[in-house]
Amino acid sequence: MHVSDIFNRDKTIFSFEFFPPKSDDGWSALSNRLHDFEAMEPSFVSVTYGAGGSSRERTHELVCHLATNTSLDPIPHLTCVGHTQKEIESLLHAYSEAKVDNILALRGDQPISGTTGGDFQHAVDLLDAIKKFSDASFGIGVAGFPEGHPETPNRLVQMDHLKAKVDRGADWICTQLFFDNRAYLDWLERCDLAGIQTPTIAGIMPITSLSSMRRMAELAGGANFPAPLLRRLHRFQDDPQSVRQAGISWAAEQCADLLDHGVRGIHFYTMNQSSATEEIYRSLGAPKGSMLRNNT
Repeated sequence: MHVSDIFNRDKTIFSFEFFPPKSDDGWSALSNRLHDFEAMEPSFVSVTYGAGGSSRERTHELVCHLATNTSLDPIPHLTCVGHTQKEIESLLHAYSEAKVDNILALRGDQPISGTTGGDFQHAVDLLDAIKKFSDASFGIGVAGFPEGHPETPNRLVQMDHLKAKVDRGADWICTQLFFDNRAYLDWLERCDLAGIQTPTIAGIMPITSLSSMRRMAELAGGANFPAPLLRRLHRFQDDPQSVRQAGISWAAEQCADLLDHGVRGIHFYTMNQSSATEEIYRSLGAPKGSMLRNNT
């Protein structure tokens, strides 16, 4: 089912992001948690992508495992920088055979050298390749950056890039994580002014430790940590459990506020951990995901 159809089916979309573990222990740990994720009945789950080699194979392996052995609906990330047209077509064939219905199309990180050596320079080029793929018709998601993209400081140009992806056939937008809802809601207004009406899913990542916050600052590029959030976390800096609870509480407040503002979808960056996501679900009154469906 394409995500555009899921938006028509579900009153509210909640989705999760996994990454393919690099070790056997990591695979075992994630496998043991999948039942907990299934019990929350997400609309779909996404799987991050490692460009090339074993990382790419692990992405495909996890996607196929989720599709075959669980009730979860997997959406693979697909990055194009450094890939040839033939490689992308091969990956699309593999996902078509696995009965995957959607792709999250991303440019991917530029190599340190600044040269890619592939056939693609931008995510919009990947959209064209997916649209031209003849063996299957995929729903296509793209990335949005409410607080800006570090490689495109000009926000007007950045919005032009997003509009180009929408105009080339993007079906939905999934945003980078953010901690300030005001930034996200302002970004939604700017999307509207730019003529972008594509359904959008807000990216949320609960902070569970001060060290994880520092990792998020690296991963998310321009993500802003509001002063009230930092004040809460540093108040309990000598108590890891209280730091975790403060971070989860902030994320739960974000989700409740987003829903109050009519946001249709929330995407959790889970880091393969189910407990924090489940606690937020409970705070929203949906321990089993029951509020997410609109089946009546």
